[in-house]
Amino acid sequence: MTSKPNKTPRLGFPSGPAGGWGSAKSVGEVLIREHVPLSGPSLLAHQNKPDGYMCVSCAWAKPAKTHPLEFCENGAKATAWEITTRRADRAFFDAHTLSELEAWRDHDLEEQGRLTHPMRWDPASDKYLPVTWAAAFEEIGRELQAVAPEKVEFYTSGRASLETSYMYQLFARIFGSNNLPDSSNMCHESSSIALPESIGASVGTAILSDFQNCDCIFYMAQNVGTSSPRMLHDLQDAADRGVKIVTFNPLREPGLERFVNPQAPGQMLTGKETQISSNYYQVRLGGDIAALFGICKALIQADDALHEAHVSKVSGSDGTPDDSNDAAAVAFAASIAAADKKHILDHDFISQHTSGFEEFAAAARNYAWEELERVSGLTREQMTEAARIYARSDAVLMVYGMGLTQHMMGVQNVHMVVNLALLRGNIGKPGANICAVRGHSNVQGQRTVGITEKPGLVPLDKLSELYHFDPPRWQGHSTVESCKSILDGETKAFIGLGGNFLRAAPETVAMEAAWRKLRLTVQIATKLNRSHVVHGEVAYLLPCLGRIEIDEQASGPQAVSMESSVAHFHGSRGKAKPASSELLSEPAIIAGIAKATLTRGNVPWGRWVDDYSEIRNAIERTYPETFKDFNKRLFQPGGIPRPLPARERKWVTSNGKANFITPDRLFPELPTEAIGEDVLHLASLRSNDQFNTTIYGYSDRFRGVDGTRQVLFVNPQDIERLGFADGDIVDLITAIDPETRRTVEGFRIVAYDIPKGCCGAYYPETNPLFPLSHHSPQSKTPSYKLLPVRLSRSSHVPLN
Repeated sequence: MTSKPNKTPRLGFPSGPAGGWGSAKSVGEVLIREHVPLSGPSLLAHQNKPDGYMCVSCAWAKPAKTHPLEFCENGAKATAWEITTRRADRAFFDAHTLSELEAWRDHDLEEQGRLTHPMRWDPASDKYLPVTWAAAFEEIGRELQAVAPEKVEFYTSGRASLETSYMYQLFARIFGSNNLPDSSNMCHESSSIALPESIGASVGTAILSDFQNCDCIFYMAQNVGTSSPRMLHDLQDAADRGVKIVTFNPLREPGLERFVNPQAPGQMLTGKETQISSNYYQVRLGGDIAALFGICKALIQADDALHEAHVSKVSGSDGTPDDSNDAAAVAFAASIAAADKKHILDHDFISQHTSGFEEFAAAARNYAWEELERVSGLTREQMTEAARIYARSDAVLMVYGMGLTQHMMGVQNVHMVVNLALLRGNIGKPGANICAVRGHSNVQGQRTVGITEKPGLVPLDKLSELYHFDPPRWQGHSTVESCKSILDGETKAFIGLGGNFLRAAPETVAMEAAWRKLRLTVQIATKLNRSHVVHGEVAYLLPCLGRIEIDEQASGPQAVSMESSVAHFHGSRGKAKPASSELLSEPAIIAGIAKATLTRGNVPWGRWVDDYSEIRNAIERTYPETFKDFNKRLFQPGGIPRPLPARERKWVTSNGKANFITPDRLFPELPTEAIGEDVLHLASLRSNDQFNTTIYGYSDRFRGVDGTRQVLFVNPQDIERLGFADGDIVDLITAIDPETRRTVEGFRIVAYDIPKGCCGAYYPETNPLFPLSHHSPQSKTPSYKLLPVRLSRSSHVPLN
């Protein structure tokens, strides 16, 4: 039975603050809907606690001193979603063909509940039929042995544990493949390219204590209220002690403006709100480089003016500014400088620790304010105001999310964040670091233990020594490259360790057609999704234990581990009864397939499954510095910090310095067909009733939407200029690559506070619009936060 959204959608109602009674009500509703009103709260009490389980939703850190309720609204939804009493069991699959299920909405597929038995697609009946684990492993192994290793994709979502991920990448490499695309390719790969170039670290350098030690936070392109609500506690604490939180985000998001702490009785009873952002700047989509260049220009010009004034004072000249320092820069310098202050920039840090400053400073000086204003959507006064706050702060924490990375110039966006930090030495000291907020709960950790298509990032010689095989050295496929290989008919088999690849990837229509031509698709999952009902010639659906469930193996109950956004490793121990006695753990499934497939390598797969501490010992042997005393410290309060030299101002770069890297342009170069008065720039968004591709429901109370996801947020002036009205139904058409028509139909226009020329709509509903070629050339990350589109009146009746 499928669930139905509201027949009459409600749009445009006032949004409340993040948290508060709206959050409490939403948590209660999902616990009741998933039939866990009693068991759910009991399990939530263990979420993110010292000997409990790590949240299966976002990757925000588990503090050493936890709150009484260490979970957020979306974390509670994720838990309820996993421990639901609903079951997609044999009776369900007996009743439905896969052709029928293809017509169901994403929400309705997952809402059927937990998978209970291993299944194989039967062509005669077009149904998934039960199969034994032994038979499944045997045939999967036989099919893989018949395929060349370079023609198999080993995909990983961001949720699998460190233990599972280590086993998975080892299996793929012994098989002979480096095709290890993962969800990181689609979110923070731009960080993984840019940060090593700039500071010699592949991840952010911030730790939780930086939120207590900073005196300013620059918060960029990340919607905390939807994507990582537990961070609101850290932001609230910072705001309460007077920290300026300077926000750059295209949309006005309630989570970045107002917060009522559900764990503060006084706030809940009185409705008292904490103002999160002290300053809020609505940057145009793709305007981040220009905005950051404007702030840097204001700082550099003011530093130039201050230095000139000091030289004039010493020399006895009149101090009249030269052509390079206009009156505004002089006034800015005077407004923040003490009488004897010589600099605004940290020249000692720049001289000792960095390279490339002069080239970057020259570029900042040379950009005209008019161009920076046009591209960024901000005024000179706004950029100068942000610079003034920055200059008056001693320890600035830089926080950013996928609103910067999912761009054609995502790598350059991250370079600019680092450039701004380097100007005043805001990296590698208490309170001053870079926090790249990751999405799924172990997406960062998977890379740490070898889930990567780049062989240079993996200690292949060590793996060879430990397991007696010759690892492949060729460059594997990223997610975009995997999609291209599937579209070209080169890929023959796809193994999915979690996730919903077909919904997460771009080029949806063509991908689904090509997907059906794969010889083998194997999906390891807890719930049914689109990537399971669209399938290859031989298709297996293998149900696994969830992280929240008790994982009982030969040596007893097991624990697993994952890495947080602030590069700390945490242990996790399941507490719930498994959904079915037929479920196997992810490590057991990987081991089963590996043993049925591989004819080489010396891996104790069975011993590892019996005792996961043996896997952690193997991880420590492979990465001895990163995972020193891994088992001993697994449940250390606050987690095990990952060694990052950049935190100590040690730069593991080619020149041994932190590098100012100057972007060669402010905005991506778009084709001529994507330029015009009728073109809007689209960003894909998440609602507060979803996490990644998982749709919990049809409400987004933060944006005043209920009962539908078929909406398009547009600036009111653009609605009028384009000849539409609030509430009109339109189709969206991709404005690049006109040889292929890409469109989505039946979206209601909603007037919204978004910069002119921009629009927003939900992911993954808009993924069919994104061409596979529309990505960062360096990171291959799809440009989900900027796509030129046109609107046309629709004759299509919206689904909801």
